[in-house]
Amino acid sequence: MDIYEELVRLRQQGRKCALATIVHTQGSIPSFQSSKMLVRDDGSIAGTVGGGCVEAEVWAAAQEVLRDEKPRKLTFNLNADPRYDVGLTCGGTLEIYVEPVLPQPVCLIFGAGHVGQCVAQIASMAGFSVIVADDRPRFAHPKRFPDAAKIYADEWEKIFAQLEPNESSYLVIVTRGHKDDMRVLRWAVGTRARYVGLIGSKRKVLSIYKVLESEGLERENLERVHAPIGVAIGALTPEEIAVSVVAEMIAVRRHVPVPGAKTVRQPATEQSLKVES
Repeated sequence: MDIYEELVRLRQQGRKCALATIVHTQGSIPSFQSSKMLVRDDGSIAGTVGGGCVEAEVWAAAQEVLRDEKPRKLTFNLNADPRYDVGLTCGGTLEIYVEPVLPQPVCLIFGAGHVGQCVAQIASMAGFSVIVADDRPRFAHPKRFPDAAKIYADEWEKIFAQLEPNESSYLVIVTRGHKDDMRVLRWAVGTRARYVGLIGSKRKVLSIYKVLESEGLERENLERVHAPIGVAIGALTPEEIAVSVVAEMIAVRRHVPVPGAKTVRQPATEQSLKVES
């Protein structure tokens, strides 16, 4: 199996993997420099970096790399550590670099109005693959979203049935009204999406939460929602709101604290976003 072809295949499927490469060697080792091993998100492997205890430790490190999405470098001294004395004639040292290989993040925008249009443009520039959904065909149209990978224009429930958000998905809810926002949010919190953001004032968000909780939705399911959506920069125009939304998505993607986080479960010290699509 060609590791690079497998890597591309996994990425196209939206799956994570970790690539381990021998980057430095000295003395006798059970493999050669530049040897590679691919560890898939299900724990299976392709390729090898020498087998035995070394490979087992690399596999374990790859699990951490997949979880944290941060690279690691491992050093093995086959002379000094008795764990690697398995009767082999090896007696050198080697360094192995383990790096995460992540699928392209996908930004699913629910709402093809002015805000959704601006979010699509900026998210695309920031490296997200953009998907747009709306129940209005005249808005969810290729002419309005030329950079979108896919566009859905149908009833919301029919659109939901065609989507399978995963850990690389970022859901942006900016429909034209409270009713549709609530309908999308009800579905979104049950997905595996990494990010779910809801536009609107704090009052609007609380009112939507109240209705969903009255329907039996557990409060904890709403805890991961970023609402009001976006970094607190005092954004007012659709363009400014889009910048704040994508900035928040990038912070989540890079595993850093969201600047000026302002969710409804925290005291609000910044002006809530009030402009809707």
